[in-house]
Amino acid sequence: MDAERIWAPDPERAKATALAEFGRWVAEHRGVDGAEDYATLHRWSVRDLHGFWSAVAEFGGVRFHDRPTAVLGSREMPGAQWFPGATLNYAEHALTPGGPNAPRADDDTALIFVREDDQERRVSYGELRGEVAAARAGLRKLGVQKGDRVVALAPNCVPTLVAFLAAASLGATWSSCSPDFGARAVYDRFAQIEPVVLVAVDGYTYGGKRFDIRERLAELRKQLPTLRATVLIPYLDETATAEGTIGWGEFAEDREAPLVFDPVPFDHPLWVLYSSGTTGLPKGIVHGHGGMVLEHIKQLSLHYDIGPGDRLFWFTTTGWMMWNLIISGLLVGGTVVLYDGNPGYPDLGALWALAQRHRVNVFGVSAPYIQSCLKAGLRPREEYDLREIRAIGSTGAPLSVEGFRWIADAVDPGIQIVSMSGGTDMCTAFVGGAPTVPVWLGELSCALLGAKVEAYDEAGNALVDEVGELVVTEPMPCMPVFFWNDPDGDRLRAAYFEDYPGVWRHGDWIKITPRGSSIIYGRSDSTLNRGGVRMGTADFYAVVEAFDEVSDSLVIDTTALGTEGEGALLCFLVLAPDAELADVEPKLRTALRRELSPRHVPDRFVEVSEVPRTLNGKKCEVPVKKILSGVPVDRAVSRGALANPAALEPFVALATPS
Repeated sequence: MDAERIWAPDPERAKATALAEFGRWVAEHRGVDGAEDYATLHRWSVRDLHGFWSAVAEFGGVRFHDRPTAVLGSREMPGAQWFPGATLNYAEHALTPGGPNAPRADDDTALIFVREDDQERRVSYGELRGEVAAARAGLRKLGVQKGDRVVALAPNCVPTLVAFLAAASLGATWSSCSPDFGARAVYDRFAQIEPVVLVAVDGYTYGGKRFDIRERLAELRKQLPTLRATVLIPYLDETATAEGTIGWGEFAEDREAPLVFDPVPFDHPLWVLYSSGTTGLPKGIVHGHGGMVLEHIKQLSLHYDIGPGDRLFWFTTTGWMMWNLIISGLLVGGTVVLYDGNPGYPDLGALWALAQRHRVNVFGVSAPYIQSCLKAGLRPREEYDLREIRAIGSTGAPLSVEGFRWIADAVDPGIQIVSMSGGTDMCTAFVGGAPTVPVWLGELSCALLGAKVEAYDEAGNALVDEVGELVVTEPMPCMPVFFWNDPDGDRLRAAYFEDYPGVWRHGDWIKITPRGSSIIYGRSDSTLNRGGVRMGTADFYAVVEAFDEVSDSLVIDTTALGTEGEGALLCFLVLAPDAELADVEPKLRTALRRELSPRHVPDRFVEVSEVPRTLNGKKCEVPVKKILSGVPVDRAVSRGALANPAALEPFVALATPS
């Protein structure tokens, strides 16, 4: 049965989008008949890689210093060679004034910064250029050169972004962690890449509390022998100092410094992101200047319709790839709204109030946040003026059907719901939405342009309307340039290309519908395999977490652990205050039997105080599965990679023979 269509683009509004303009431009300049139709445009984008990506570069105003000798020198995966011979610089695309698509006039607003304690700051493009020039001069004074690593232990604030753009302008490579990361988690990431400069804050605020991190900073400095200098941002206290550091004011004191951009090769390392690191050291995932410029211009301009005067917000920290994506709003001349703090402080209305106050056009959050608002009975449309929001983005986990309905009912039925799925691996989304494509209940509207996404069975056959492995069968410029400390590329190949040679296997279950939309069912390595029927965990959570009595849940199928026959299906529940397991368990069993199947009713329900999650908020299904199979906890998971490592203890106790 066809899914319910819950949003359709207004025809006149759709015609005025950058995506529609691009389709017309492609039809005229690339001779693609019918490119105004999204399905036609997408088919062309994954069939003619040379034509499509050169069109993105030309239409998006990419500034090459040295022109490329080709668009795609080699299309082999891994190892595709994009725009060989080209040089450019990411920071130049974010800051240079002029151009038809993104004028970035001095008085245009580049950034709006908001902290949970109501501290706010507005920064114009002119001011931002001046601050980046001063920070660039500060880095040069410290001897930073092309290829050096600059790292930050800092929140989502203006100086963090300034430091990144300054590093990028020099061709230095950036990496950042949120200041609430544990000491071991930060060390495990930064030590790998041997940084020469560390930018850090004195502390941060969260949930109405203030946390001084200077002692932890001192220890980190001792553990990083390659550091030449540490720059301290006085974030909590304007007068803050720390032994062995340079104050931000002294570091960026040259207010007359010129803003210069050093051209670098297309695939020159821009930043290092990290895998979750739940087992072993986090993998250092390196992306190039050119790949990020092209991919983020494509996504933010064409898929989110962000341009000059538009305001983009996404709740994120500097330790999640969504920070790297939203700051790219500068590439298309938009205004980026930065938020630092607890999204639920002083209550869940905080972000909706921010959207009202700063007239946000694209409002991005996580699926768990939407679920929390739903559970709390929020109806933002009755409390806030949200008329400027035209799209709500959701990522981090599959958005439930109830989440879709809640947005349409409690926020606004006229808002496009952009549930999207991608990852740190490519620092983008593969599937999501487009302003000219309808939204169907519980579905991601389309594959993004240039992303040849398919569902594969175990033999590598493409499936339609059946659940399979999410694969990408054609190269994209945003694929990792390499993994850090992986000179032969063995770890990168093992991560994505072992199962289907020459094809990127992402590790999610996906179903692609005949109309081109899709449904994500969760990680394929944490599948529920009952009686030979495989099902993603997202289906299970959609049923269980729809109950008001359930605050959170984790489901583990031990079958995949190599047990003989079928293992146990265990459901761990975090109950709402005053809820009792004895009362809710019968209702859950009935609902799961009805909504999923009798095979997917757990053997046991177990109450826990919290679900273990990674620093980026993802449920730790696979590590818990390993712990329950008897793998020692320190081999199953790196505690420093978890936001709440103490949450592992009930699972360790359950796995320990009495």
